[in-house]
Parts: sequence; C-alpha cells; structure tokens
Amino acid sequence: MTVKIEVQTFFHFINGKWEPSTSQETFDVFNPATGELAAKVAKGTVEDIDRAVKAARAAYDQGDWKTMKPGDRANVLNMIAYQIVQHAEELAFLEAISSGGTVRRISSNDILQTADLFQTMAKLIVEYPFSEALPIPPFPGPVQNFIWREPVGVCAAVTPWNLPMMIATWKIAPALAMGNTIVLKPASYTPLSTLKLAEIISTVVPPGVINVVAGPGSEVGEALVTHPQVDKVAFTGSTEVGRRIMSLAAGTIKKTTLELGGKSPNILLEDADLELALPGSLFGVFLHSGQLCESGTRLFVPDKIYDQVVEGLVGLASKLKLGNPLDPATDVGPVISKKQKETILSYIEAGKQEGATIVLGGEEVTVPGCEGGHFIAPTIFTNVTNDMKIAQEEIFGPVLCVIRYSELDEAIRLANDTIYGLAAGVWTRDVNKAYEVARELQAGVVWINDWHMLRNDAPFGGYKQSGVGREMGKESLDAYSQVKHVHTSMTSELERRPWYGILFGQN
Repeated sequence: MTVKIEVQTFFHFINGKWEPSTSQETFDVFNPATGELAAKVAKGTVEDIDRAVKAARAAYDQGDWKTMKPGDRANVLNMIAYQIVQHAEELAFLEAISSGGTVRRISSNDILQTADLFQTMAKLIVEYPFSEALPIPPFPGPVQNFIWREPVGVCAAVTPWNLPMMIATWKIAPALAMGNTIVLKPASYTPLSTLKLAEIISTVVPPGVINVVAGPGSEVGEALVTHPQVDKVAFTGSTEVGRRIMSLAAGTIKKTTLELGGKSPNILLEDADLELALPGSLFGVFLHSGQLCESGTRLFVPDKIYDQVVEGLVGLASKLKLGNPLDPATDVGPVISKKQKETILSYIEAGKQEGATIVLGGEEVTVPGCEGGHFIAPTIFTNVTNDMKIAQEEIFGPVLCVIRYSELDEAIRLANDTIYGLAAGVWTRDVNKAYEVARELQAGVVWINDWHMLRNDAPFGGYKQSGVGREMGKESLDAYSQVKHVHTSMTSELERRPWYGILFGQN
C-alpha cells in the first residue's frame, strides 16, 4: 500500500495561537513506515519555553480558569471530548504517519480512550472532595477545620513517542480538570497529534491554558522542567531519562510524577485456557511492535505445557501481517526509527550470544511499498533464563522471552526479580488462585486473563524503578492538586485558648 502524504508545517501552540520558533528553525518528522518526510515542525528554544510558561502562568494567575466551578469545568471537559471525536480522522492520520501505530488500533481504541478520559475526569471532578470539613474535636476547644484541595498551578509535561496522543491526554485531562494550566514538550519523533490536540482543546478553554512547544529534550525539555515558574512536572519515558527529570525537578522541589520503563512478567498456570492465553499473550507483547512500557515481554510457562505453548505461540505469531499502518489490514506496523530498529536488533543478537534460541523472527523485514520503513519481524526466544540481558533490560520492540518454570513460587520469584514493576499478568481458570498470585506480584497493575486493559477511572503507574505516582483515575487528580489545611478558632475568650496558658501561664 502506497499513500502520498502532503508535507505540512507545524508551529508551536502558545497562548491560543500558532507561533514559529524564535530561531525560525524547523526539524523534520519522518514516517517510520516509509522513511519519507511526513512534516516539518518548529524547533523550540529556551526562549520559546519561556514564552509558553509565561502564557500559562498568566492564564493561571490572572484568568478565571482556576476559580471556575467544578461543574462548569466538567462541561468544558465534555466539550473537549466531543471535539476530539469530531476530529478523529485527522488525529488518527497524524498519529499513524508519525508513530507507526496502525489506524485500526488508533481509530478503534486510542481516539475513544482519549475522548473518554476527558469525560471520566468530568465525572470525577463533580464528586471530587475539593473541600472537606473535619470533625470538631473536644480539644483544643471550639474550632472549625477544613481540608481544601486546590490546583498546583503551571504544569509541565514531557511525553514519549509511542502513544503520543493518549499519553499527552493522561497529563492534560487531570491537569485541566483541577484548574491548572499546562505546557507540553512532545517527543520529537511524534509531535503532530499533540499539537493538533492542543488546537482542538484551545477552542473551548481560555488562551494560555494549554501550550505545546516541540524540540530536542536536551534543550527544550530541560528548560521546561527547570523553569522557575513551573510548579509540577509529569514525565513518561525511559527510566534512565526519568532519573534525569527527577534530578532536574529537585532543583526547585517541583511536584513530580514519573511513568517509566517496564519488563513485565506474564505467568501462565498449568490450567490456563490456552485458546485465550496464547493470543492474549501475543497481544500483550506485539501490540504496537512491542513499543509499550507495560508490554508482557517475559512469559513464564510451566514445564508441563512449555512445548505446547511454544508451538502455539509460533503458529499464531506467524500469521501476523506486517505492513503500512494506514492499511486497515495491517496487524503490526514499524518501529519508530532506524536507531530504535538497530537497538532492537542488537538485543536480539545479544540474546543469541547468551544462548537463547530464536524460534520465530529475529530479523529486519522489508515490506512491499514501504521499502524505506523500519520493520522487525515478531520475535520469540526460548531457552531464556531470567538473568539474561534480554530478560532484564527493556528492549521496546517486538521481542518475547519465553521462560520455563517448575513451581509457581519459582515463577513469582523470577517475575519480581527485576528493577521494574509496572505491569504483570496471570492466566488461569482459577480466579481465586490468580488473586493469590496477584498479591505477590510487585507491579502497579495486574491483569488476570487479559493484557493492556487500562481504565480511565483506575490508576496506572509502577512499583520500584517503573515510576513515581499514578496517572488516570481519582489518583491523577490528587497528583495535580495541592492540599491546604485551614483552621479557624470559634471562641474569642483568651483563657480558653490552649496556647495562652503555655506561653503566658505566669501572667
């Protein structure tokens, strides 16, 4: 399938308007399926970040966005959701030509999830405890106390290239719901859908509430994270970069949430329904060519069914069609770039060198009509031990490690033997047994007889080096709020004040 794409130029989105870079420079965005130029984007500078942050600061300090009643803000969020659906075709196209995600997935899942998150936040803020009265205590006398939850202020978001629109929304929706303003720095590979999303949102929010500046993370991202007028930082990406973001934010003690890497374990029990578990496990690792942080890249299989499972996995994965993401018939698209392709291939080579066996894939693939694209065949390793590099490091590609185990306790121990703790899965007909296993797994989300099923009303985030804090659900609103305790004494009699006798007892 060959599709001619008209090359567009995108500027920054600052204070409700499209703005060129102060340097007048642009950078190129390439289609990973073809290697062809997809768009030109304004290359951000420190000055551009300063403009965007100051616009967000003014919108927060001087506007009425933060003081809007929750019900009114909920109406705005629902309007945003409606506008996203209205622009679904353009958003899906921009996402596909830059991220390599299939239009089949984006149209049937990502657009709906993106719109639904705004609707979910709209429902949650109507019931959110913005003000809570505490009980009147017997001591220290007649008092009234409140817990108030208020917006943080100006929020910064640095987002990745794998699911650019959805993950941007994980930051935007709760930030706006709580009355904050926001500045985003999208990944340079995939800024297009985020820039368009900002324009869509700007039609129903005041200027400066949402701003997007694209450009290199080393310059633009770090300028945003360290800007003195930014109050909170949210980042999704690798654990390595997350450490850097955390250290930069520490300079001004900014509130920080981090959603980082994963090496998620997927445990099959002997009684697993293989007709469900095998395609489900492949969905868990090969969706978006394995470029998802919660991918189930380590599959633990008991001795009794190991050979049967491997045979079934190879048979099913062999049928997956690699192709142009714009073709609805495509099952698996490209990886994001030549650099990422080479990284994945180097991990595959390392796996072979360590003694693992490739039973499927393991090589670069040329797709007719997409000869300049970056495709890697879905790859399955057997004879993997949990201490191998391919079992411990995040590959971020279509590579599955099948690991044999004898006893369930052994599988749980190996599953937890990682620096990560983002997601995990269990496949069994015995749900009570699954709950027992889930209790033992060190992961922020555990799927039972399923994978990748995130809910907008449930928190998502990781244990250990997979992150700090949670996104989505009520917990995300907490992350975008400040807590204030307000104490009021209800007596004017000096002698009844407990502090009077403490300091003035001899008077």
